Amino acid sequence: MRKSTKSLIRWLLAAVLAADLALVGVNWRMASTPGDSGDELRILRQQRALLAADIARAKKIRAVLPDVDRNSSTFFQQSLMPAQSGYSQLSDNFGALARTSGVHTGNIAYHEGIPDKHGVVEVEITATVSGEYSNIVHFINGLEHSDTFYVLDSLTLSAGSAGGLGLNLHLRTYFRTTA
Repeated sequence: MRKSTKSLIRWLLAAVLAADLALVGVNWRMASTPGDSGDELRILRQQRALLAADIARAKKIRAVLPDVDRNSSTFFQQSLMPAQSGYSQLSDNFGALARTSGVHTGNIAYHEGIPDKHGVVEVEITATVSGEYSNIVHFINGLEHSDTFYVLDSLTLSAGSAGGLGLNLHLRTYFRTTA
């Protein structure tokens, strides 16, 4: 072999050896840097713990769903009036509350919404109530404790008759369209 070929091979071997040494240094440095793979492992363990907690919550929810369904069905049947007889029951209930409280009602208006996918119809009620302060408080208390489910959205003070108070009420109740 010629001297130039031998010299070229030596230089190539030296270059390969230098590259090997550089790669050994880089590998040693990467192995000695703390945290990269340890941090990734810690993050993965945290994510696993969060997912396990989510699964545990989902299992608890699944376990109580039959009770929720049973309770909502009971509420639906006991607290919401059937739409077929709802207005007459509502009128009777509202009138009975007014009589026992000693207030006068007027301008009662109903606005019925569209049934939702569960067969529940929202009914908005506006009414004026007048009477003495204690009687109006008794009436509002009667609404809150009524077997009929009422949601009192707003009440505003208005002029009453004969020195009494007057209120403008905005209420909601619900009817069921299914048995």
